[in-house]
Amino acid sequence: MKTYLYIAVGAMAGAIARYQLGIWVTQWRGTSAGFPWGTLLVNVSGSLLLGFLFRSFRSGSDNRHLQALLGTGFCGAYTTFSTFSLETINLMIESHTPTALLYAGISMVMAPAACFAGYLLAGAME
Repeated sequence: MKTYLYIAVGAMAGAIARYQLGIWVTQWRGTSAGFPWGTLLVNVSGSLLLGFLFRSFRSGSDNRHLQALLGTGFCGAYTTFSTFSLETINLMIESHTPTALLYAGISMVMAPAACFAGYLLAGAME
């Protein structure tokens, strides 16, 4: 039962962080930017963090509560792959297919690359 509490607290923090970052990016880029910069930034940074955590958790002792808090809870609520999918489809529906393909391509390359970078970064800190 304690693990569920860690997940819930992490998820609450992750959702709030995602929301606040979305507001900040919208204010910085404006709503008419036409490219979903906020979601891209969230997915790439969340992937970086999750890769870092994954590597860090592998070498740690019993850290299941920390994994639940940060990995499952925070990163699970912070990253937005479903939003990414919807935004890609919406761009296509609005006849912005080249932008949709660019967005999908960048997301599919950068997010795994950032995850791997986080993994390597954690390894360098061991």
